[in-house]
Amino acid sequence: MARMTSSARPLLNRRLAEFGTTIFAEMSALALRTGAINLGQGFPDTDGPEEVREAAVRALRDGRGNQYPPGPGVPELRTAIAAHQQLHYGLAFDPDTEVLVTAGATEAIAAALLALVEPGDEVIALEPYYDSYAACIAMAGGTRVPVTLRPHLGAGAFRLDLDELRDAVTDRTRLLLINTPHNPTGTVLTREELTAIAELAVERDLLVVTDEVYEHLVFDGAAHVPLAALPGMRERTVTISSSGKTFSFTGWKVGWITAAPGLVAAVRSAKQFLTYVSAGPFQYAIAEALNLPESYFTAFREDLRAKRDLLATGLTEAGFGVFRTAGTYFLTTDIRPLGFDDGFAFCRALPERAGVVAIPNAVFYDHREAGAPFVRFAFCKRTEVLQEAAQRLKALAG
Repeated sequence: MARMTSSARPLLNRRLAEFGTTIFAEMSALALRTGAINLGQGFPDTDGPEEVREAAVRALRDGRGNQYPPGPGVPELRTAIAAHQQLHYGLAFDPDTEVLVTAGATEAIAAALLALVEPGDEVIALEPYYDSYAACIAMAGGTRVPVTLRPHLGAGAFRLDLDELRDAVTDRTRLLLINTPHNPTGTVLTREELTAIAELAVERDLLVVTDEVYEHLVFDGAAHVPLAALPGMRERTVTISSSGKTFSFTGWKVGWITAAPGLVAAVRSAKQFLTYVSAGPFQYAIAEALNLPESYFTAFREDLRAKRDLLATGLTEAGFGVFRTAGTYFLTTDIRPLGFDDGFAFCRALPERAGVVAIPNAVFYDHREAGAPFVRFAFCKRTEVLQEAAQRLKALAG
């Protein structure tokens, strides 16, 4: 007779017990139920370049990638990734030993943490953080140590306290998990800040995993500086990026890591037991996307900057305090000028009040009180959608 599972024992293991249905699923369902404009989840509402989509169709028809592609990724894409890093940042990577293709950046994060973190190791993450960070650290058996980015309304930005970061490092710290450009705050860490992080990592012999998926979405003269390009970091940094945010094909789930051979081999050891391989035909298409001329990246960035400005103006006119994001495609807002201080309650009521969906930033914090008055809006939508959302939000201003 089959052994029955005791109803007294939870089915979900303790490490994942704190992670239920994501706020994105809840808010997206609310948008559908109310007919609200969904500015919560960060995905575009238009496809990327037609020539890249056609490259995927061509790969499908030519039978390239319809069966299992090579475990590390198709050679054409690995070569294109290495060329991209060299062209944009002067970083030289061997496509065969220092590049690994993953099922989006999310798998890259999971595989890196599963490979590099032992149970009990401490992992420092900048708070607020992308929600998968916490779950992946938990799955690896690590201990999450948040260092909070603090709001500076005068500067219209969130900033990292480098002394707080240094104080967070202990003898149990194994790894720094850095995200720049930063989701959800839109902060782009400066060269000076990154240099201090690099010096700390070298001094304390720490590994670093950097999530750089918004590397091409920086505005107003901000510059993305890969941590791996700084002294002492090439051999200790796993750099993660993906095609979804840069080329607006988020459903294809084509991501990658670049790192020294030993780090790539370690991450590959974990990755092979997650998906092994994925997105075969799309890998060939993204190889072509990475070879698009610089004019593509410039035009894409300018289009997103204009959309940021459009939504920021609408939110300001509606009464929000607006942090003018320097990167990503999210705007963080302060709801206290509107008379609210609970982002969860505000976001759950917003679809009925104004016909718009947003995300409460507190879901990205361990210290929920620090994120309670902040709400995130995505501006990676068609201009007419953002215009309509701005019009609807005026209802909040009375």
